[in-house]
Amino acid sequence: MRDLPFVYADNEEKLRQLCKQLASSPWLAIDTEFLRESTYYPEFCLLQIAGENALACVDPLKVGDLSPLWRLIYQPGIVKVFHAGRQDLEIFYHLHGDLPRPVFDTQLAAPLLGYPEQIGYANLVAEELGVQLQKGHSRTDWQRRPLSREQIEYATDDVRYLAPLYLRIREKLERLHRLEWLQEDFETLTDPATYTTPPEDAWLRIKGARKLKGRQMAILKRLAAWREGVAREENLPRGWIVKDDLLCHIARLKPQTPKALAQLRGIGDKTLKRHGETLCRLVEAAAQDAIPEPSRRPPARSAEEEALLDLLGAVVRLQAANHHITPSVLASRKDLERFLDQPERSRLFQGWRHKLVGEALTDLLQGRKRLSIDQGRLRLEDNP
Repeated sequence: MRDLPFVYADNEEKLRQLCKQLASSPWLAIDTEFLRESTYYPEFCLLQIAGENALACVDPLKVGDLSPLWRLIYQPGIVKVFHAGRQDLEIFYHLHGDLPRPVFDTQLAAPLLGYPEQIGYANLVAEELGVQLQKGHSRTDWQRRPLSREQIEYATDDVRYLAPLYLRIREKLERLHRLEWLQEDFETLTDPATYTTPPEDAWLRIKGARKLKGRQMAILKRLAAWREGVAREENLPRGWIVKDDLLCHIARLKPQTPKALAQLRGIGDKTLKRHGETLCRLVEAAAQDAIPEPSRRPPARSAEEEALLDLLGAVVRLQAANHHITPSVLASRKDLERFLDQPERSRLFQGWRHKLVGEALTDLLQGRKRLSIDQGRLRLEDNP
């Protein structure tokens, strides 16, 4: 990839020529740089892209018309390759209301080759390609212009090595007949529901929500939905509207007048002046709301249930060893608990984990398979 011509597309003509160069490539390695410290939506600052015959950075802060780029990325005949691509795809979804397809994510694929879940890009490149990446510009303000040569080189490395990494991982997965196992994971990655939080569910993401009870939870649910709407409309971080701990404090103490609200620690004059009356109205209105069902901690398990979980864990370790995958990647203790309680909602009931271990666990629980010991070795075999 170092021999490919590099383009810094900072005007529309350069972008058009770049997109023509890339149009014949069967895959595109893509990464983005963005900022989100002062906004609700990510601020798109730079796009790095590589194909079979070009390597480039596209500057969206300088190119007025990005439509040639979007037409290229949204081509259904081209595989879009990312590493940990969820945030990159969120940018595309925010800008277009839809997602490019098909995609391939090397971070999601790596565990099928024995790597840990959520392995970082630099570590995976080092392991697979023997290249040590520099991280000296990880704190760059990508909105500042001009970018230095070192900053551009650093950004470009995120796709310079992603392309050969993808080809290498794909070839290994094809050899192991595991490529199709990733289909459901990639479909989830390109599902619009992955990138939308209904305002009525925003309270579930608030730290401390579980400590509230009864009517307090109904108030928090209404307050969080309101804050979510304001943050989206004004494109501001949620915490800039009202912080999480203050929302929980309001829900707990239920102030219904600005005077009572002003007594709360951390309210601040600016928040009180701008949102005080609204917050009090929301507290009052929540008196008529249904109380949301809290997420309850599961009861303590019996000795028999703990023993059964240990047995399931043995199957996981056995299957992981057979397929050269780290056991913790295949299934955690929490995964097994969820599988035992609500198998259809467990990730072991979906995708490649279902093929590797979910089916075996189901067969064991339903008596179609059993664990046995043969010459000191544990085996999972058909139950006669």
